[in-house]
Amino acid sequence: MDPGIIRNRLKIEASVNNAQRFLEVQQEYGSFAEYRWCFAGGNPKNNTIRKLSDYAATSKESDAMSKDLKHRGFKFLGSVVLYAHMQAVGMVNDHIVGGFRRREIIELSQ
Repeated sequence: MDPGIIRNRLKIEASVNNAQRFLEVQQEYGSFAEYRWCFAGGNPKNNTIRKLSDYAATSKESDAMSKDLKHRGFKFLGSVVLYAHMQAVGMVNDHIVGGFRRREIIELSQ
């Protein structure tokens, strides 16, 4: 048996459910990206991170997106997971001030 495979039946069923809900959001908004950006006001958020304690696991935007997705029937998508998603797709720039990537990311978003 492969321990890396998801064995929780609820998570497997949630994946199928979330794919169906994704298509509904996509149809309603034209794209899932269009829906997502509503929670960021259409522009990336550049946070001012100076030290490790400045990093957050969630935001009011990820809280709102989680609440809305749950209302739409999505499962297993909490605010922490959605904040990480927002960072990964460029909705949030959490590169530390003075870091070599911060300026580059800000310039890409302008």
